[in-house]
Amino acid sequence: MQDYFYALADFIGTQLQSDEVYLCEFSAENSDFIRFNRGNVRQPGSVEQRFIDLDLIKGNRHASGQLTLSGETRTDHERVIALLSELREQLPHLPEDPYLLYATEVNSSELVNTNILPDAKEALADILNNVQGIDFVGIYAAGGIFTGFANSFGQRNWHSSYSFNLDWSIYHDRDKAVKSTYAGFDWKSFIFQEKMANSIEQLDILRREPRTIEPGQYRVYLSPTALHEILQLLTWGGFGLKAQRTKESPLLRMLEEPMQHLHPSVTLTENTAQGIAPTFQSQGFIKPEQVTLIEKGTYNEALVSPRSAKEYGTNTNGADNEETPSSLDLAAGDFPQADVLNKLDKGIYINNLWYLNYSDRAACRITGMTRFATFWVENGEIQAPLNVMRFDETLYRLLGDNLITLTKERDFIIEADTYEVRSTNSTRLPGALVEAFTFTL
Repeated sequence: MQDYFYALADFIGTQLQSDEVYLCEFSAENSDFIRFNRGNVRQPGSVEQRFIDLDLIKGNRHASGQLTLSGETRTDHERVIALLSELREQLPHLPEDPYLLYATEVNSSELVNTNILPDAKEALADILNNVQGIDFVGIYAAGGIFTGFANSFGQRNWHSSYSFNLDWSIYHDRDKAVKSTYAGFDWKSFIFQEKMANSIEQLDILRREPRTIEPGQYRVYLSPTALHEILQLLTWGGFGLKAQRTKESPLLRMLEEPMQHLHPSVTLTENTAQGIAPTFQSQGFIKPEQVTLIEKGTYNEALVSPRSAKEYGTNTNGADNEETPSSLDLAAGDFPQADVLNKLDKGIYINNLWYLNYSDRAACRITGMTRFATFWVENGEIQAPLNVMRFDETLYRLLGDNLITLTKERDFIIEADTYEVRSTNSTRLPGALVEAFTFTL
């Protein structure tokens, strides 16, 4: 696949006319998908697909298009020629782009990760053996994801990764369910069995009479999955230079008010070296292994795309055009996961959140709903499931003044999105124990 892409990139170079430059990004996957319902396989399948995104540049004008590749040389050459012709016709009619910036210094790279995934049948057998008699619903996706870059200057980059992601729920009745995930590179049966045993234990608690509590402030434990939802909302403009300069960042107070910060235990990094996303981006710039976004509670560095770098007169650090993290990493704390209930003592154990949005973006105030397996805890023991509640909290309290501790153990969460291709976005993060968390309904 890599050799085929490089040969195609060489062919594209032979089709250029004077003063034309091309940028080409390759994306492909070879994936197995298995959908489950009521503990049975409902839809097995596999997908092999390849695409290129081609950007044709002349001066400060550029036009782009996408092709689906067949893998057959003659057919794909014909498609490339046709696409170049279409883009060439568009160029004279497009305005010049004042913020166009792409890599002209050749910086080639190759990262080929080892495939240690189990055979799909092996993973399937393990899953089915552990979910018999349970209303188990979910999707297993696994396989190789491949990304490449080439340009007319001779730069060639390649990145391959092999991962799996099992995203599931087990149901009691209506909204009473336990949701969990297991993702990684090397399927380990004992880890999946532990996760399933924990889910089944929580499902048994969901059979108890649910409890409703009054709105107010409570001590809470946010599982890694719940905290993931909060951090995902934060990525909407939270770390990009463009959002900062246009005053749209929800973290603007951290930038403009010296005393506004998060808890010293909060260090947040774009950790490309430990994720599954490619180590380069679509304009040919190489991503650093790490970009420290927040260091010990203080805002440190923004993600800077080539366009923002050109517009604001600074250097890019390999961010994509949206300037959103793809390999977000929240540093671990020093508190054992096994002691969470005792430390929580009396409060709310939250497994999942959803429908999150900003209630006051400028203040980084977030609202959302509890979802699936949220429990009332007293004397360090789970007493009953809680009915759905709405929260409203600022990040500066949640991960700042009211943060008690973060757990030693962390979860690796791969985005379950499969639109067009499997997502390469991932997050590695602990759970969080928080004081005086505000519920409004």
